Amino acid sequence: MAKIFVFRHAQSTDNKNHIFSGRRNPDLTEQGIREAENIRDQLNKEKVTRAYTNDRQRSKHTLEIVLGTHPGVTPIVDSRLNERDYGDLTGKNKDDVAKEFPDKYPLWHRSYNIAPPGGESLQEVERRVVPFLEELKSKVEPNDVVFICASGNSIRPIRKYFENLSNEEMCSFEHPPAKVYFYPLS
Repeated sequence: MAKIFVFRHAQSTDNKNHIFSGRRNPDLTEQGIREAENIRDQLNKEKVTRAYTNDRQRSKHTLEIVLGTHPGVTPIVDSRLNERDYGDLTGKNKDDVAKEFPDKYPLWHRSYNIAPPGGESLQEVERRVVPFLEELKSKVEPNDVVFICASGNSIRPIRKYFENLSNEEMCSFEHPPAKVYFYPLS
């Protein structure tokens, strides 16, 4: 049986400051480094055979720390796992946007098919993540152990895919720090 372990990148400087990161490229905070070490400790006994991440520094750095106990595993970078593009909201403080646009903020932030101005909806993120998952499933060998380090909004459709969630459920949850999701593939 193949195993897939999915985890969100650890805290970035933008996360700490409540900034819409999207396609920005902040690195991890000190707390983020500790969160990544926590994930590493949870997964250190797994015999990882494949590891995937997106092209953002916060995800690559998280995976680098997690793979610290797994020498010889080269991460595969796939931009389909990138965070959603927040368009005009990128770089703005979430609290300020919520105050300035109290009616639109919830829609831009968590609705399925409404994109922030100039950005991507979660539905559009799902359209790029699901082909990645289908391709991954076609490549996975029976004894593979796969690590996927992604951003919060690309993990939403991953969870929907493996957990058979509704769009509303997919849009509603947050990802606790250092939380690892496990999915067996037979």
